Formats: sequence, C-alpha cells, structure tokens
Amino acid sequence: MGEIRTLRKRTCEYEAVEALVLGFASTNPSCDTPPLKKRRSSDDHFPNLFDALSDELLFLILDRLDSSPFDKKSFSVVCRSFYAAESLHRRLLRPLRSDLVPSVLSRYPSISHLDFSLCPRVSDGVLASIAAASAGPSLLSINLSSSRSFSHSGLGALAASCVSLVEINLSNMIDLNDASAAAIGRARNLEKLWMARCKLVTDMGIGCIAVGCRKLRLLCLKWCLGLTDLGLGLMAVKCREVRNLDLSFTMVTKKCLPAILQLPYLEELSLVGCPGVDDEGLTSLKQGCKSLEVLNMSNCQHVSDVGLSSIVNDAVSLRQLILAYYSPVTHSLTSSLLKLSNLEKVKFDGCRITASGLLALGNSCISLKELSLSKCSGVTDEGLSSVLMKHKGLTKLDITCCRKITDISIASIANSCSYLTSLKMESCNLVSKHAFCMIGERCHLLEELDLTDNDLDNQGLKAISNCHRLSILKIGLCLNVNDEGVIQIGKSCPLLEELDLYRSVGITDTGIMAIAHGCPSLQMINLAYCTEITDIALRSLSKCSKLNTLELRGCFQVSNYGLAGVALGCREIIKLDIKKCYHITDAGMVSLARLCYHLRQINLSYSSVTEVGLLALASISCLQSMTILHLSGLTPSGLAAALLASGGLTKVKLHMSFKSLIPKFLIQHLESRGCMLQWRDKPFQAEVDANEIWKQQSQDLVATGGF
Repeated sequence: MGEIRTLRKRTCEYEAVEALVLGFASTNPSCDTPPLKKRRSSDDHFPNLFDALSDELLFLILDRLDSSPFDKKSFSVVCRSFYAAESLHRRLLRPLRSDLVPSVLSRYPSISHLDFSLCPRVSDGVLASIAAASAGPSLLSINLSSSRSFSHSGLGALAASCVSLVEINLSNMIDLNDASAAAIGRARNLEKLWMARCKLVTDMGIGCIAVGCRKLRLLCLKWCLGLTDLGLGLMAVKCREVRNLDLSFTMVTKKCLPAILQLPYLEELSLVGCPGVDDEGLTSLKQGCKSLEVLNMSNCQHVSDVGLSSIVNDAVSLRQLILAYYSPVTHSLTSSLLKLSNLEKVKFDGCRITASGLLALGNSCISLKELSLSKCSGVTDEGLSSVLMKHKGLTKLDITCCRKITDISIASIANSCSYLTSLKMESCNLVSKHAFCMIGERCHLLEELDLTDNDLDNQGLKAISNCHRLSILKIGLCLNVNDEGVIQIGKSCPLLEELDLYRSVGITDTGIMAIAHGCPSLQMINLAYCTEITDIALRSLSKCSKLNTLELRGCFQVSNYGLAGVALGCREIIKLDIKKCYHITDAGMVSLARLCYHLRQINLSYSSVTEVGLLALASISCLQSMTILHLSGLTPSGLAAALLASGGLTKVKLHMSFKSLIPKFLIQHLESRGCMLQWRDKPFQAEVDANEIWKQQSQDLVATGGF
C-alpha cells in the first residue's frame, strides 16, 4: 500500500507540473542531471507552491528548455527553488568575461564543461580560481583555443586539481611552450588534446605529454612545427590508446611513421601537407594499420599511388580516404581501392584525374556512399557516368567546377542516384537549364543542393521544389531565377534552414515574403547584392525567429526600419553584414544593441553608422568581430572610445588612415586584452555593376585554365 500511495503522490506531482513543462519545454530532453533531493520552502509565513516540487520535476523542465541562456535565466527568477534548481542543473558555462568566473562558479557548482571561446583573455589567476572552486574536481573539459594571457602556472593548477579533466583545447596558442606542455602532462586522465598551431612546443614538451598522458585517445598537433620524429615517435610509443591523430603540416618523416602506423587502435590519421612523407618512406613500411578507418593525405606532394598503396593494402577497415590536391589520380590508384570493401567516402578535390582512373573508380569501392570531385580536371561525362552507374547507393556527390560535364552527367545522376541527400555542382557551365528539372523530378531525398553560378531558371527551381526535405539551397549568381521560382520553394520546402541568393538580382520582396512565410526554420539567408530588396522583405523575415546569419551587403534600399524589424523578431542573430547599406544609421545599431544579445560578427563598411552607433554596439557583450571601413561620419576620438568600450572584441578591421590618429598606448591596451587590429589600406570603391565584373573574371579564369 505504501508503494501505491507513493506512486499516486508522484503522479499528482507530474500532473501539477504538466502546464509548466508544456510552457517551457522543447522536444529534446537530456538525461544528464545531478543527484536528486526533495526541497521545501524555508519561508513558513509565505509558502510557495512551487517550492513543493521535487528537483526531478524541475530538472525535467530545465532539460526541455531551449538552449538559450536567457530562457534559463527567466526560469531561475521565478522563485528561490527554481533559482537553486537551475544552479545545480547547469553543466556548460560559456563566460563572456573571465574576471567574473570565480563568482559565477560559486553560483553554478556542478559545471563540468567550460568554454572560453568568447573570452580573449584568461589569466593564470582565473585558471587557479577554477582549480580551487568546488566545480574543479568535476571539470571534464575546457576550451582555451581563443584565449591568451595564461602560462604554465595556470595550466599546472588545472592539471593538479581538476583530476577528472579529460578534454582540453589549446589550439592557436602560439606562445605555448614546453613548460606549458609539461604542465599539461600532469593531467593523467586526459583523453582529448588539441594543440594546433602551438609552434613553440618541441620534442621535450610533447615528450612530457606522452609520458604523463597515457590515456590520450585524440591528439591534434597540426602546424606544430617545432616537433620532429623524436618527439612524435615517443608519443607513438607511450600513448598506445590513441584513436585520432592529426599531424598535418608537421615535420614527420619515414623515421617515425612505422611506430605511428603500428598504434593498435588508430582509427583516424591526418598527414595533410607533410613534406617529409614520401614514397620511399611509405614503401619501406612492413605493414600498415589494420584498424585505420579515416586517412587524409591531401597535399602530400611527394606521395604517389606507389607509396599510398603501402598503407592502403593493409588498411582493411578504411572507410574514408581523402586525397585533395594529390598527385594525378591514375588507373593504378583507383584500382587499388578495390581491396577496400568497407570504403564509403572518397575525396579527390583539386586533383587531376585521368579518364582511365575515373573509369577504374567505377569498378572499385562497392560500398561507396560519398564522392567528392570538386575542382577536378579530367572529369568527363563518360567517366562520371560510369562511376554513377556502379555506385547507385551514393548519398553525397560534389562535382563543383567540373566544367566539362553536360546534361549527360545530370541525367546519370537523376537515373542512378535516387538516394542522394547532398549534391554540390557550382559552376558547371555546360549544363543546360533543362537538366535541372531532372534533378527535381528524380532526387526527392535531397537535403542539400548547391547550384551556384549555373543556368538555372524558374522551371528548374519549380521542379527542385519537389525535394521537400531540402534544408540547404544555394542558387547565388543564377541570374535567370526570380520570384516565380523562389515562391515555389517557399511553398514546398518547409524544412529549409539555409538559403543563398547571392547576386540574384531578379529577387524582390515578394519572393522573400514567401520564404519567410513557408520556411519557419530558416537560420541563414544571403541576400547580398539583391538590389530590389527593401524593408518589406526584412520585416517579413522577422517571423523567422531562428535566423542567426543575415547577409545584406549591397542592399541599398533597406533602412533602419527594416533592420529594427529583424532585431525585434530574430533575437538569435549572430552574424550580420550590412556593408553598402547606405540608409542604415546609428538608430539601427541602437535596435540591435537593445535586442540582439548574441551578435558576434558585424560588417558596417560603407554604411552611415558613426561612433554613436559603435558605442551602442559596445553594450553587446558577445560581439567579437567588426569590420568598419569607410564610415564617413567616424572620427578618431569616437572610434577610440567605441573600441575601448567594446570589451569582448577579438578582431577589428580598420582603415590604415586611423592608425596614426589613435594613441599608441590605446592600441597596445587593446592588443593586450586580446583584440587584434587589422589595418587595411583599401581605397573607397564606388558602386559598379559587380555582376558583369564577376562574370568577366570567371570567363577569364576559364580561358586561362585557372580552375
């Protein structure tokens, strides 16, 4: 009977909170919740019914809340019990100011993931405070890839106290040295380590990591130019658990390759642009890596099919082979792939592929799912059709800039690739407008379609609207498309998330209104140089509450009125380009500052914004990048004040003329807090017919073999 009463009580609790769950919830619950307990109100005189709810139910609501931190903040201010529950529930913290971290950690004691990607400066003191906080022992991962100002002292404190730390990202730390690497080596439980571009780390530093971090499964050493075979070989000997290894653009040679390829669990290996890897070193290998699943040897200029076959022969588990900008893809190379029964993905981007090599590919890789031939010279209708006829299970195909293919290839795609979910075919200029109808009629499973710079017209676009699962559509520079075709996309593709209409001059407000009405999940839209677009289109886009990227460059008819509508309805905007939007002024910046708290990147060049607008934007704590070239109303003192007030900036593009007008001590101060100033000596450019210029440049490249 006691169990029945408990069950009834819990059922009543769930019924009582049902309205709250429906009010707050989305559809993706998470199971990552802290230990549960029952909490009662501490105020006997003014009891709050919400305080009677158990943590289990409150965590259920928090699990189903939108990812926006503002929603969770709203939840936390309902009452004291909600405030306490939200404190215990939060796992991820992405601070905007590192100096507030100590106090924030006391507010959120259960943090296990720290992401400092929005903090350009993180001092040793901040890292020490993390180590000393109650969350320190439970910290699992920390991202410091965008931060500066810390040293081996802070990293040492983390490694010593955060005993549960399994992931750390130190990429782009160009000042990181061997002392810091030695400090990392004290993190005995580390499993994932990113150190891309840590150019000062030598064999001594990587040796300390190898000896101390025996549990490493992922290690990224891309662009670590201070490493040699000695350090890399020691890593391969000591870190036997490594599954994912990136040695791209390092000095690795044949001396340590045998040890690397004999790692018993190695699944992913990247050797992009390694000049020391050659045929001689590869052919001397006694055996490859039987566990290898992903191999990337792009841009290895001294490796041919002779050396590659030495690895491929024994890599019986290989699923992905990436050979972008490789030596000629020949019959011998593609024939060797026949042995790889598990191969699903092949990328030959930028390679010169022979006719016999492409024909042989058709007889290889019986399980091929993804094929990329982007910018490959030598791709013809005959060769591509032979591949497609043999690999009818393809789900992704990239034939960007394959300028020799015609309608014959498109017919082969339509007839053979009924399972295709992604098709990229930018700048296939010999394909006629009639061929695109075949894609829409046959490839109904398409989710991503890139037809940029093709002879697409409204009839083709109407046929493509039959692909109801489309989430990404790129039809920029398709000059024969107008509202008639775009309206059909709006009516038939409700799942659309990204739409690129770059320089589609036939698009007007009518087309954009159809997209805004029919595609509520829209997250990105590129309207750059769609010169007929006005504020009406922008006001209609305000219905798309998930919109985070908006490109309006060269839309000279839009104004503050339209921008205010976007700011009001699209609170999730992260990236905004309003270059050459001459009617947007400081008033538009005030609207953004008041409503778009997530804005990280903005281009204001050639607009009518002054220092008043820049000072308004300075209140957006997430703002990291600004481009402010040729703002006629901008003064040196106003610019200095705006830069000083914008504490979160990490990159600003400015005209060279301001460099001598801003005090040097201010520039030094900005750089010391992590803001990189990029000076451009770019002259003012009057508006011209950019479509004609682009077309002429494209034709010149074709004539000279530039692609």
